[in-house]
Amino acid sequence: MTLSIYNTLSRRPEPFEPIEPGHVRMYVCGMTVYDLCHLGHARSMLAFDVVQRWLKASGYRVTYVRNVTDIEDKIITRAVKNGETIKQLTDRMIDALHQDADALGIERPTHEPRATDYVPQMLDIVRQLEDKGLAYRSANGDVNYAVRKFAGYGKLSGKSLDDLRAGERVAVDDGKQDPLDFVLWKSAKADEPAEAQWDSAYGKGRPGWHIECSAMSCEMLGESFDIHGGGADLQFPHHENEIAQSEGATGHPLARFWMHNGFVRVDNEKMSKSLGNFFTIREVLEQYDAETVRFFVLRAHYRSALNYSDAHLDDARAALKRLYTALAAVKAQVPAAIDWSSPFAARFKAAMDDDFGTPEAVAVLFDLASEVNRTRDAATAGLLQALGGVLGLLQQDPQAYLQAGGVGHGLDEEVIAQQIADRAAAKSAKNFAEADRIRQALLAHGIVLKDGPAGTTWERT
Repeated sequence: MTLSIYNTLSRRPEPFEPIEPGHVRMYVCGMTVYDLCHLGHARSMLAFDVVQRWLKASGYRVTYVRNVTDIEDKIITRAVKNGETIKQLTDRMIDALHQDADALGIERPTHEPRATDYVPQMLDIVRQLEDKGLAYRSANGDVNYAVRKFAGYGKLSGKSLDDLRAGERVAVDDGKQDPLDFVLWKSAKADEPAEAQWDSAYGKGRPGWHIECSAMSCEMLGESFDIHGGGADLQFPHHENEIAQSEGATGHPLARFWMHNGFVRVDNEKMSKSLGNFFTIREVLEQYDAETVRFFVLRAHYRSALNYSDAHLDDARAALKRLYTALAAVKAQVPAAIDWSSPFAARFKAAMDDDFGTPEAVAVLFDLASEVNRTRDAATAGLLQALGGVLGLLQQDPQAYLQAGGVGHGLDEEVIAQQIADRAAAKSAKNFAEADRIRQALLAHGIVLKDGPAGTTWERT
């Protein structure tokens, strides 16, 4: 079976083949860094972490770009409120993002461009759109995109212009010729800090939100690439506007496949600050270890809604412990390479090739665990660990994990000290892969190691 991906653009699953044989180019919309990451961010990062991992496991070279929005209204407002510069705020939040992502075992993207580094490229696209009659300057100094002049607008979301116009509540009082038009370049306001302003042919200003992704994806992946991803909330208007901008400027399709992960709900209600059910990743990791959170997310298909509750996390923790219990009973003989023709591995592959079907892939892990419990076979345990590793699971020492109990930040000091000693021994033996595995395993429990002249110290995040 070859990889099949559900394409939001065509609204059906399609066989996947990259534009360039053997090389997948993927762009995913990242975070607007004015605050700590929340569960919705975790869901999206984990979804595309699995996509990246499976593409690599399938033999592809992957160039994965996930941007950082480091200039936007909320960022400016928060920085002013905090009495800090925009860069101080965004640097701090990017560091926090990396800490949270690392704790969840999320591999870093190949490139993580910041919007503020690509303003010239954004202005170049605005110029191209203006030259083609798709953008216009308004009386207030903004530059807007003329939506009705782009024939394909609405093809991603399935929304017609008439339907959008009927539901539009924005009055034409902000320099727009049509309420559906959106801003490409915002003119500078008198009360905005100087660091939020750039010189341009349109006067001082800053980019609109949508234009940054068009510029960064084109610059780093080319005018057309394989996969564009993000949360379902970005399908409209953000991704729809990206298509209008990019394809309007270049005349080429932006991405062949569009992927969108589902929403996070809390006790069957939409997660929102107004309902008081809004959780940051760090708040969740105070209660549950990082691998339990990762496992909880991957038990659901990336396109489905994910219902967060303590009961569901407790169940995920208990289920993950069953897998580790099987591994704890046998010293695993991990294969140098997975034999994908073997029965369990073939089932796992078939599940992942079916639009990254992690629920079915996880079911294979439990069948393997049952086989380990029955046979006590080291090779079977090794396959369980290897297939788990494809999903970023089951890479911790089983005894240490079970002793910690799967509780957020729950490792006791004796276990931490032993792990540090084991890591030091691995480094002395030049087994740096094992030393790094121990460091990552501790990080998954919220334990950050710091190496210094006096040795290794640790602290809880």
